[in-house]
Amino acid sequence: MGDIIKVEPRTGDASTLQAANDVLSGHSKKGKLARLLPFLGPAFIASVAYMDPGNFATNIAGGAQFGYMLLWVIVASNLMAMLLQTLSAKLGIATGQNLAEMCRNRFPRPVVWFLWGLMEIVAMSTDLAEFLGAALGFNLLLGIPMWIAGLLTAVATFLILGLERFGFRPIEAVITALIGVVAGSYLIETILDKPDWGSVLHGAFVPQFSGTESVLLAAGILGATVMPHALFLHSSLMQDRIVAKNVAQRKRLYRFEIIDVLIAMGVAGLVNMAMLIMAASTFYYQGLTHVATIEDAHLTLQPLLGAAAGAVFAISLLASGLSSASVGTMAGQVIMQGFLHRHIRPWIRRLVTMLPSLIVIALGLNPTRVLVLSQVVLSFGLPFAVVPLIIFTRRRDVMGELVNRRTTTILALGAATIIIALNLYLLYQTFSGA
Repeated sequence: MGDIIKVEPRTGDASTLQAANDVLSGHSKKGKLARLLPFLGPAFIASVAYMDPGNFATNIAGGAQFGYMLLWVIVASNLMAMLLQTLSAKLGIATGQNLAEMCRNRFPRPVVWFLWGLMEIVAMSTDLAEFLGAALGFNLLLGIPMWIAGLLTAVATFLILGLERFGFRPIEAVITALIGVVAGSYLIETILDKPDWGSVLHGAFVPQFSGTESVLLAAGILGATVMPHALFLHSSLMQDRIVAKNVAQRKRLYRFEIIDVLIAMGVAGLVNMAMLIMAASTFYYQGLTHVATIEDAHLTLQPLLGAAAGAVFAISLLASGLSSASVGTMAGQVIMQGFLHRHIRPWIRRLVTMLPSLIVIALGLNPTRVLVLSQVVLSFGLPFAVVPLIIFTRRRDVMGELVNRRTTTILALGAATIIIALNLYLLYQTFSGA
């Protein structure tokens, strides 16, 4: 097997690492916020998966058809995502290995090959959705044909991935900035919508359904929120970014990463809630429950909220697609390196994985429909990431002092059971035609 190629720290990385090491060793004299800053970043990259074009499709459909009713599903999904992302980060910190490497080293060879093949399919499906979302953003914003939008997406993604040669800080900064664009866009949309905040709070904290379709959409929202490739990626981002030298430093690093997860996933949750609120306020409560696609949502926003709202929506979709497409390629690298200890250059992987998207565009298939189908593939792959993660993090011989507490494992198992049950329901409904 080939060796894994690692990127050597650059100047910006070196200063970040030095600042982090000073904090972990107790030598830093900076204030609380300054001590926290070197540790922020990994969770923000992982959180991109929770604000990708698949979320646009499910949140818009949920809000347009059921108003604020399914907001609580986003809240619950985000809490589960926080827990699982925290476990993923902890695995990387405690073992110095990512989830894919742990599977390779601990499971029988046939299981490893099966998991690798499945996760490659998941990564490609994720990449398909994200690439299409970015292309659709260019299409809606600039009014250009989808095939030109696809080429622009390819170029933009290559440029973002090219930042990896300069270390981890530049790409973290760009992706975090794109997240800021998505969050800012939906803040503007929500202000323009003027939602009924009393109804919003009721929908966010009172669990309820209204028929089979609402359960199906809830499963779709969950499937678009908790994504398997993000679990593999986060453990990789933590395994050698900042290396703790002893148990005390590992515990301190883990506490900082919890804060990173809470902030990043909190932003992701608010953005998803804003998407659904926008769809509910603009469509459901205006009697436009027929809105079914992202293109419909964009066009319907313009007469209701003005041309600016349509542009903001397209910009947010573009930023979401570009950032998540870049992160999807990074996750694909982690999966191949971890399971097989093989490395291919990111631009080659990017070129190969964009071909299905360009074929879909060339065939003129419905982008929103393809997005929904991609979420079904993610749903199928999710248990094969969540269950190994829980198995490893509950074992003291693997995790040492960072082993899960019993309560943490119980909560994680409960979350996994709910996630798997709802995703199985989503698969059943999709393939049974019910």
